[in-house]
Amino acid sequence: MNLQRAARSLARSVVQAIPTVIGVILLGFFLLQAVPGDAADVIAAESGSATEAGMAAMRSQFGLDRPMWQQLTAYLGNLAHLNLGVSPRYNLPVSELIFSRLGNTVLLMFSALGCALAVGIALGAIMASFVGRWPDRLLSLAALLLYSTPGFWLGLMAIILLSVQLGWLPPGGVSTIGSPATGLAHALDVARHLVLPTLALAGFYVAIFARLTRAAMLEVSRQDFVRTAHAKGLAPTAVALRHVLRNALIPVTTVAGLNFGALLGGAVVVETVFSWPGLGRLAYESVMARDYVVLLGILVLSSLLVIVANILVDLLQTLLDPRIRAG
Repeated sequence: MNLQRAARSLARSVVQAIPTVIGVILLGFFLLQAVPGDAADVIAAESGSATEAGMAAMRSQFGLDRPMWQQLTAYLGNLAHLNLGVSPRYNLPVSELIFSRLGNTVLLMFSALGCALAVGIALGAIMASFVGRWPDRLLSLAALLLYSTPGFWLGLMAIILLSVQLGWLPPGGVSTIGSPATGLAHALDVARHLVLPTLALAGFYVAIFARLTRAAMLEVSRQDFVRTAHAKGLAPTAVALRHVLRNALIPVTTVAGLNFGALLGGAVVVETVFSWPGLGRLAYESVMARDYVVLLGILVLSSLLVIVANILVDLLQTLLDPRIRAG
C-alpha cells in the first residue's frame, strides 16, 4: 500500500512539474532574446576578418535571422524530438556538449551536498546537545563565518593554503593531465581533484544546515513524545538519534531540496575558479560567446535536475515521517 501511495505521489509530482518546465523554457527563451548581440558577433570579433555576407550566412545557417516566434516554434519542435539544437560557437549538437560536462557537475554537486549535509547535521546535533555552552557558542561562530564567506574567496584561500603552500592537493582540473592511470588509481586521482571544489561549494551550506539542525532539534526536544521517551527510561543517546534527530531532519531535507538550484548556480563560480569542466563553466563560456542555444539547453536541463531533486526529497520525507505517508 505504501508503494502505491509513493507511486501516486511520484506521478502527481511529475504532472505538476510539466507546467514549471514549460514556464522555464518560455521565460528563459524570451530573456535571452532580449540580450543584445549573438554568437555571430562574437565569432566575427574573434576572427577579425569577417564580412557582412559571412555573418549573414552564419546567422541564416543557425536560424538567428528568423523572427522571434519562428525561432521559438523551431526550438519547441526540436525539444519535442529531444533535440536541443546546434551550438553556433562549437558547431556541435548542444546535447553532446552538455552531456560531456554533465557527469562532472553532478559529481561535484552531490559531493558538495553530501559533505554539507553530513558535516552540517553533525555540527548542528553537537550544538543542540551543548546549547548555551562553549561548544555551542564556538560552533555557532564558525557557522557564522562560513555563512558570511563567499565561495570563490574560500576556494582561492584553499588553493593558496592546501595546494600552493602545503602541496597536499592539486589546484584545479578534474584529473592529472596526461596521467595513464585507470581504474582505482584514476578514481583516486579524480577524488583528490574533487576535494578543494567540494569544500569551496559546501562551506556556505554547512553553515545553513548546522544552524537549521540546531534549531529543529531544540524545537523537537520540547515535544511531548520526547518527554514520553525519556519517561520510559530510554537512553539519552537513543532519544536524541531515534526521536529528536529523525524528526529534525524533515526541515533540513526540505531546505536541501530548495537550495539544490542555488547549489547548481554556485557551481558556475566554483567550476571557473578550479577549472572544473562542468555545466557551470560551460554556461560561463556560453555567456561570453553569446551562445544562447547552449545556455538555454543548460537552463532546461538544470530545471529538470532541480525538479528531480525536489521529488526525491518528497520521497525521502515520506520515509522519515509516517504521517506524511498517511496523508
